[in-house]
Amino acid sequence: MIDIHCHILPGLDDGAETMNDSIAMAKLAVRNGIHQVVATPHHKTSKYDNSKATVVERVKELNLTLQKLQIPLEVLLGQEVRVYGDLIEDYMNDQIVTVNLHNYVLIEFPSNHVPSYTERLFYNMQMNGLTPIIAHPERNSQIVEQPDKLFHLIEKGALSQVTASSLTGDFGKKIQKFSFQLIEASLTHFIATDAHNLTTRPFNLAEAYDVIGKKYGIDYVDLFIENAELMTVGKMIYREDPKRMKRKKIFGIF
Repeated sequence: MIDIHCHILPGLDDGAETMNDSIAMAKLAVRNGIHQVVATPHHKTSKYDNSKATVVERVKELNLTLQKLQIPLEVLLGQEVRVYGDLIEDYMNDQIVTVNLHNYVLIEFPSNHVPSYTERLFYNMQMNGLTPIIAHPERNSQIVEQPDKLFHLIEKGALSQVTASSLTGDFGKKIQKFSFQLIEASLTHFIATDAHNLTTRPFNLAEAYDVIGKKYGIDYVDLFIENAELMTVGKMIYREDPKRMKRKKIFGIF
């Protein structure tokens, strides 16, 4: 399995603090059945600004360490880029890391809204050969309240990634229910752990796929697994036409 979103690089953000932490996380990932991870340190948040050069250096260092320790995990390049207006310009200036140096970029929204310029930015990204992947839309309060925000972005070519812990219920029943509805409406295309540590934010991809398999069948699991494989090599993923979600359907109280 491939995990396309994790914070395993040491000392860059709120994930692994030291190389020993990274090694411990790598061992946990392997035990979870993961053989590749995309390292996605935060970029352009109020606290963290990890340029492409920094990420390339740390990924190389971690891969060499894992090889010496014979830990069978490969770390691929990536970033979790907080959405901002100058993203295209910084991409042109070699500051943005696409996933494994192909055409996909993991994009993070603020937790409470979708910026008004997002649709225009995503259009410009696609015109420059980039495909935005929206990280954990199920944890964005405006998307939960107004799922059409996500629908329109997906309809116009963006993709999304739901967090494994959202599906296992670790973030609560409301987020779990909304995550299921994203799957049912073809509004998400990847499952990833967003792992930060060994305890509160671990690698739990196998557990999430187990939940999906029991609820929707093995074909859904295979779809998400294959999409991660296709995405990391820059190929077109499998996607169905998205469906609209109504707030009444989400909460069942209107």
